[in-house]
Amino acid sequence: MSLPPGFLDELRTRTSLTQVVGRKVMWDQRKSNQGKGDMWAPCPFHHEKTASFHVDDRKGYYYCFGCHAKGDAISFVRETENVEFMDAIKILAEEAGMKVPQSDPRAQQKADRRTVLVEVMEQAVQFFRLSLNTGAGAASRDYLTRRGLTSAALERWEIGFALDGWQNLWDHLRSKDVAEDLIIAAGLAKPSSKGGKPYDAFRNRIMFPIRDARGRCIAFGGRAMDPNDNAKYLNSPETELFDKGRNLFNHGPARAAAGKGHSLIVAEGYMDVIALSEAGFKASVAPLGTAVTEAQLQLMWRTAAEPIIALDGDTAGIRAAMRLIDLALPLLEAGRSLRFALMPEGQDPDDLIRTKGAKTLQKVLEKATPMVDLLWQREIEGKVFDSPERKAALDKTLREKIKLIRDPSIRSHYGEAIKELRWQLFRPQRPERGTFRGKGKWQTGPRVQPSTKASLLARGGEGRQRHMREAVILASVLSCPALLDEFEVELEALSCQDPDHTYLRDLLLRQTHRGVSDLKEIVADAMGADALDFLMSHPHVRLAPPVRHPGDAELARLTIREEIAKLVADQGLREEIAEAEEDMSGLADEAVTWRLGQAAEARNRALRSHMEDSAEYEVGKNGAAMDKDERAKLDALMERITFGKRKS
Repeated sequence: MSLPPGFLDELRTRTSLTQVVGRKVMWDQRKSNQGKGDMWAPCPFHHEKTASFHVDDRKGYYYCFGCHAKGDAISFVRETENVEFMDAIKILAEEAGMKVPQSDPRAQQKADRRTVLVEVMEQAVQFFRLSLNTGAGAASRDYLTRRGLTSAALERWEIGFALDGWQNLWDHLRSKDVAEDLIIAAGLAKPSSKGGKPYDAFRNRIMFPIRDARGRCIAFGGRAMDPNDNAKYLNSPETELFDKGRNLFNHGPARAAAGKGHSLIVAEGYMDVIALSEAGFKASVAPLGTAVTEAQLQLMWRTAAEPIIALDGDTAGIRAAMRLIDLALPLLEAGRSLRFALMPEGQDPDDLIRTKGAKTLQKVLEKATPMVDLLWQREIEGKVFDSPERKAALDKTLREKIKLIRDPSIRSHYGEAIKELRWQLFRPQRPERGTFRGKGKWQTGPRVQPSTKASLLARGGEGRQRHMREAVILASVLSCPALLDEFEVELEALSCQDPDHTYLRDLLLRQTHRGVSDLKEIVADAMGADALDFLMSHPHVRLAPPVRHPGDAELARLTIREEIAKLVADQGLREEIAEAEEDMSGLADEAVTWRLGQAAEARNRALRSHMEDSAEYEVGKNGAAMDKDERAKLDALMERITFGKRKS
């Protein structure tokens, strides 16, 4: 069966060889580099213990240095599944979401026609290059010189000029016996609506050949020399060779450069790509006069795991970035994302290179913003969140965006990153070093020293016991940072009465899973050394076992668990008392009595291990320490129950 021209190229473009092979092998994580698509594993075709089977995902080929097996995704499926060529095609096409075309007896004829069309395009390339060096091309040469392009660069990029006339290219190709229908089919000329000769599609324009990944000229881009022309840039129309949504300018050379370690840079136009490449950024590409499509995004990811989107520093550039975010979110995978480098306002990469040089551009690229930060910036730009309703609207919008991410691991990490950014936004009175302030910039914020009177542990009266327990838990974690990750869930559930405790708890939670060895330094930096000293030197905290024996993980673990259990039991009794007050009406309810007794006993069990002999507390009937106010509430309720029984 013959397949239509371009079908296999499209199938290979949409297929990740790493994913295909990954179903049959276990990757050697020490040798493999997933970010570069450079993967190693024991060979599936012969028995071995070492990882000599190599997959180059960018090039789409595998090779075994042991048994010398080699091929692409199609051959791998044929060998491992023991199927014929067309069956392998069907398997891969189904996975790629492509439909295998029905048998086409004219497929070879179409393939031959595409070959001829490519030859016609190459003749056009040569004609445009010759025209640039004529007298009529002088203005174009001067323009290119002003843009910093040398004669060697013009040769490398095969830049030409379309003369200002209606049939210059047409007459040239016809003189070479090129058929009229081929010239029109290649998108080089258009039929006349007035019955005359077809006319050239490009006139009075600087011409940039557009080549596919295999180096074949499939289209042109033309830059108008007439400032009054309606279209500054004009691409070839869609043809049998050219689908603008499935190709990238400079794709082939950029792919080769990325394979050598260059970062893939995605610019907006031809001149940007040429300027970038000439300045040493060889792995540079551009979409072809349209917003980035899913097919183009997949091409980028096949070339590099994390392309840098170099955007013009204007409103249009920002809008393009925002559209790309929505396209990319559902397609994200582990190790596959985007970063965004915003050029200075009013400049593009070409401008920046010509005015300030390649080193300045390199610094901008090194500061490229992760996609999650740009997503956040889009949702908060120009908005005020001075009410719970506005904050809730922001949360809803971000949740909907994060839900678009199919990969559960990435979705989770996005949620954590958004939580961090949200915390920074709604805690403006305590900015930390490196706080994100939007527009791709990070700035240093002042450290705020909390007032001693309103600071940690400066509380008294009702709720003092709970306040002390919160302080012991937080101080225990500070004294043994190794337990931070272990108690992440419990800390998240810890509802602190003191806003300073809440601030400290949130600060600790933001350090989880980062391997931090000195939490006290971070807290002192964020809240001030005085606040930290005040917390750690308070008598109740100073006597806590983890503070007296810092670094003893088991001691700290037991203390944290015990204090949390006491808080939970204490909260349970409070809630039962509150519910009992609501339930009491008329006659006493035996169920209420039973519930209060159970809650009090649970609290007592948690408290027996540690009795506080403070004047603030008195011993209850069951031998447990109890806040005076709580004791009074419970006694009053029991008295009401007893009185109700006597009346009945």
